Amino acid sequence: MIASPSAQAPHVPVLLSEVVAAIQPKPDMAIIDATFGAGGYSRALLEAGARVYAFDRDPDAIRDGAAMVAEFAGRLSLHPERFSAMRAEMARIGVPQVDAVVMDIGVSSMQLDQGTRGFAFSSDGPLDMRMSQSGESAADFLNCADEAAIADVLYQYGEERQSRRVARAIVAARPLETTGDLARVVRRALGHKPHDKKDPATRSFQAVRIHVNDELGELRAGLNAAEMLLREGGVLAVVAFHSLEDRIVKHFLREASGAGRAVSRHLPGEKPGPPPTFAQLSKAMRPTEDEIAANPRARSSTLRHAIRTDAPARGASAHERTDA
Repeated sequence: MIASPSAQAPHVPVLLSEVVAAIQPKPDMAIIDATFGAGGYSRALLEAGARVYAFDRDPDAIRDGAAMVAEFAGRLSLHPERFSAMRAEMARIGVPQVDAVVMDIGVSSMQLDQGTRGFAFSSDGPLDMRMSQSGESAADFLNCADEAAIADVLYQYGEERQSRRVARAIVAARPLETTGDLARVVRRALGHKPHDKKDPATRSFQAVRIHVNDELGELRAGLNAAEMLLREGGVLAVVAFHSLEDRIVKHFLREASGAGRAVSRHLPGEKPGPPPTFAQLSKAMRPTEDEIAANPRARSSTLRHAIRTDAPARGASAHERTDA
């Protein structure tokens, strides 16, 4: 999310104009903003006349969004839920289908900038990292899990090639209480030098955060829910911030569009797959140099979008096939 000159919206999502162009919001469209944050996407959609159902598991985002609910009386509702639960929540309020779903995956600028939330090592704060502010914290995991489990998380979610060395150092240094504690342990384990372009603790922080919040599992479930909620012609737009997320989105859309299946006409009796549920897949869209200059955090962002067909949704287990 990038800084905005508006006092009403201190942060807006990256690739905002591209997302709006993909969705083309109009009056009376029903749109889900699956990751409300500071409401940047929601505001743009509301200003175009759409009805927005905004989800966020962070209670701070829901609290801070109350003013926007009042501003757009009757056209914005906030739902304090994980976006994996959006299909059940929409059924509860009697809205079985929508015209668009937008998802901005990962941690928000507000969460990163609040040292007390423990998402970043730029300031020393509690080793927390919980988006929902409930459940297992980063400190709970790192101080209780065994060395092998920690190494697996660092390798799978942080792509840390020296995950075993870092995990061993973490276990030896327990208990860890602050973000500074974790950063120092990782730097010592990996031989950090002040002139290094990238802090080696970055990968470990990403990995632990993804694990604590089940971010990749949430993404798979959220994509599946969006497929079931979108009506024919509806738009799915997803902004990802690192390769693990973008790979899941890319594979989901390729599978859903039929592009990931190969049926040979030379194999008699081979059955074709289900009809495609998405079409008109976009190419990966990246931020402009101007946006990156204004907000360096936008540098790694990627937008993909696609149009829902009239084919039946592939079912509740569809997400399990998206990154095989």
